Amino acid sequence: MSVKVENIETNKIQLTIDVTAEEVNKGIQASFKKNAAKANVPGFRKGKVPFQMFVKMFGIESLYPDAIDQVINEAYTNALIEEKITPVDYPEIEYNEIIQSFKKDEGFTFVAKVTVRPVPTLGQYKGLEIKKFDLEVTEENIENELKQMQARKAEWVLKEEGVSEQGDIVVIDFEGFEDGVPFEGGKGTNYELELGSNSFIPGFEEQLVGKGTGEEVEVNVSFPEEYHAENLAGKPVVFKCTVHEIKTKALPELTDEFAKDIDEKVSSLEELKVQIKDRLTQSKLHESKHHVENSVVEAAVANATVEVPEAMVKNEQDYMVKDFERRMQMQGMTIDLYYQYTGQDEAALREQMKPEAEKHVRTTLVLDAIAKAEGLEVTPEEVTEEINSIAVRVGMSVKDVVKNLGGNTAGVENDIKTRKVLNLLVDNCKTV
Repeated sequence: MSVKVENIETNKIQLTIDVTAEEVNKGIQASFKKNAAKANVPGFRKGKVPFQMFVKMFGIESLYPDAIDQVINEAYTNALIEEKITPVDYPEIEYNEIIQSFKKDEGFTFVAKVTVRPVPTLGQYKGLEIKKFDLEVTEENIENELKQMQARKAEWVLKEEGVSEQGDIVVIDFEGFEDGVPFEGGKGTNYELELGSNSFIPGFEEQLVGKGTGEEVEVNVSFPEEYHAENLAGKPVVFKCTVHEIKTKALPELTDEFAKDIDEKVSSLEELKVQIKDRLTQSKLHESKHHVENSVVEAAVANATVEVPEAMVKNEQDYMVKDFERRMQMQGMTIDLYYQYTGQDEAALREQMKPEAEKHVRTTLVLDAIAKAEGLEVTPEEVTEEINSIAVRVGMSVKDVVKNLGGNTAGVENDIKTRKVLNLLVDNCKTV
């Protein structure tokens, strides 16, 4: 076998592969073993018929289809290894010409067009200037946290006087009409609607703000164009509503007792504030770390030049869709139900995911290129240490972790290498 390599497009090469007669005959023998095991020949057990007898009965051409697959696959794989080529998609091979010319005792030539993994041209990735992350925890931050705690401990109480406000709950009867005729599914009794929750169609809740108990209200809205009920999609309707009750949140007072109710380990509101400040400080330190890492990666990727093959983006989309389906199942929902509820289909979901898929592929390519440029390698000892760490973290044995990985540690190696690149970028950046 001999191989000729030509660049034909960006990230695409053409392999012209010459296959010898010996390789063709080897493929025919492999095809014979496969087909003889299934052939019924009088006087012979399956798999025991001689080659010449098989050819006499079925013809040598009956062995060609499997032989062609065998020869092409082996020659293509060997060509990739020999030329150190990393494909990112299936090759384009014109099989019709091969089928017409394929014969025992004769070599042939075939062409494979291959999309290959691109090599980015790196720009500046050391000495990058990153905006400093604000680590200060202000009194306002602490007060906002306390307000959230108050809200979680709030109780709904009946509003005896006044009108409804954003955040209140109104208890209403409602009935919807289209052109003066009630429509199916548009009626409710004693329904509790939180104003500002956006749980009703756009514009509905806003028209109930500022209303009093016992008041009757006509709410004029239009259903969204993509509404699931086609007979109502985009249609203007009127809801006749009666406000029966208004409930508002009663916030607990910020006292020492409130602090003890939040956390029994503290004895006063001041202690709770100190605890909040410590927690927010730790949170900001964590955010700061991610801010710096994300910033240096984004800057390094922006400074690099690389044309991402569509095949790599498609493969990433495939992974993202499958992962999305898995997460839907964990929430008790099938992907078909999701499509039904959202009015989307798989094509729309894939298009929605495409920018993130392209960004991920581009980032991966650039980080790999930096690792190669810096000679960052992963040792077997580091892989073993990482697997041991995973086992401790998830409470599994090392053997089970390896089993779950399918015996393939490529993902673990990639994670370690990515961390090394991140550390290098962070250690060599400047905060401004």
